Amino acid sequence: MSGIWGIFRAWPRPITQDFNSPKTKITILKGDILEESTHLVIGTNDTFDTETPNIIARNSLQGQVLDTLYGGDLKELDAELTKALTNKNVVGNIKKAGKQDQYGVGSIATVKQNARLLFFLAYCEMDESNNASSTPDKIWKSLLSLWDEVSKKSNGGVLSIPVIGGGQARISNVLPAQDVIRFIILSFIFASRKTKICDELRIVVTPKDFKKLDRLELQSFLASLRSS
Repeated sequence: MSGIWGIFRAWPRPITQDFNSPKTKITILKGDILEESTHLVIGTNDTFDTETPNIIARNSLQGQVLDTLYGGDLKELDAELTKALTNKNVVGNIKKAGKQDQYGVGSIATVKQNARLLFFLAYCEMDESNNASSTPDKIWKSLLSLWDEVSKKSNGGVLSIPVIGGGQARISNVLPAQDVIRFIILSFIFASRKTKICDELRIVVTPKDFKKLDRLELQSFLASLRSS
């Protein structure tokens, strides 16, 4: 039995499940989310800071978005975010380096890039020293806001999301990748029962985190939701 389990853990196949009600699909796969050609979710902070490397780490997903999707053009990215946030309410102001208007956790800046959408999701808050933090409650709130935005603007299709909560949000010790993935799945299923979100949700996990996952448990978890 231990040999079979070892083979399963070493097998790099995606974890996937089709659902009939709602008619959708969830896939958990190993990879680089920026190599996906789908709609993307990009985790960010409630001030939508973008400047690297002093405020946003260059090796973070957001830093990679700037370099990979915008060719390092900070002005272009900021212009797109400013346009997307035009009609959003500013809920506060914080005195710090970088951007100071706070839009609140759960705010989303939806940016069109060619034939797809980039959903910049604010799931953490910045303090006066530009340290980002979040909590499980804030991540849950952000996910519910995300599904509402995606259902309104994506027109179906495929949406790829990373395992949010690690990195700058400093919540990986409270919510490890396995638990964040369950969070994402449950919130997506609950929201999908009210209205269709998208044709497929892909949870893209970095190779480092993917090898730590209990893949059999996640596949069983997905299967259990078919009849719940």
